[in-house]
Amino acid sequence: MSAERDTGPWGTVLVLLAILAVANAVVEPFARDGEHTAADLTGDATQDPMVRKTKGWASVRRATITPGIQTITGGTGQCTTNFVFTDARGQVYLGQAAHCARTDEDLNGCRAETLPLGTRVSFVIGATLFDEGRRLGRGRVVYSSWRTMQARHVSNPDLCAFNDFALVKVAREHHGRVNPTLPYWGGPTGLSKAAVRVGDSAYGYGRSSLRPEKSRLSRQAAIAMTDSVGDQGWSHTITSASPGLPGDSGSAYVDQDGRAVGTLSTLRLGPLLVWNGLSDLSRELAYARRHSGIEGLRLELGTEPFRDSVRD
Repeated sequence: MSAERDTGPWGTVLVLLAILAVANAVVEPFARDGEHTAADLTGDATQDPMVRKTKGWASVRRATITPGIQTITGGTGQCTTNFVFTDARGQVYLGQAAHCARTDEDLNGCRAETLPLGTRVSFVIGATLFDEGRRLGRGRVVYSSWRTMQARHVSNPDLCAFNDFALVKVAREHHGRVNPTLPYWGGPTGLSKAAVRVGDSAYGYGRSSLRPEKSRLSRQAAIAMTDSVGDQGWSHTITSASPGLPGDSGSAYVDQDGRAVGTLSTLRLGPLLVWNGLSDLSRELAYARRHSGIEGLRLELGTEPFRDSVRD
């Protein structure tokens, strides 16, 4: 998440840690059996051509490569995975923010310098400011909305600011460790294409290295604020007692029905509230389907039901 857009990083951390002290969260495992194989990736599709429900994933108790784990891209900063995606060839991808691969301080996706496609990505867990964490697997960046927009000479300010999406292709030897279910909340149950209204609920799970592993502050139950009309649906503003931190970049959010709604992109500090900005997933995914060259790219639905109740 690009906190640097609005505040200095350490001032942000100190303010947010005070806010986070009043929040609560917990991580609970789900239970479902089954092993994922490449042959299963032709699983039954829903009526939505952008969504697929594949059978045969690793159970949530056994899976280690999922939404809500940490990524280290090219040895640079830490981010959080959002959703699982598959294609017509049986490849498996994890989404992350495109800005996780940036190599300069520019946050305009139409001009910022980023690492090239093919850059190695490590999936890890338990990484903190003082610990590299445990490696879970690996992949490579195969799509970046930022690099794509630059190649296409895009200048639309909404896309340049909010189309912040990348795909990491999971190495085939790790496919049997994947499950598409969002930690704690379950889902996604579908892909939201509706407008986000003021007061709507949104639920996410971030794994910033600024928090200890299994922190009760990792889950994020948020409320939608007023979106800017000028953003043309590309961005949604949310606020939460447990806001996203640097390191939560790219993490998944679902709506009150469990449908995938956005990916965490920005942080803003106000006098009384902390706001996060979500990039709209339906628009990010539609753009990737048109321009990534990945045939049959679809969002995978979770294997466990969505539960919006706060549980201790």
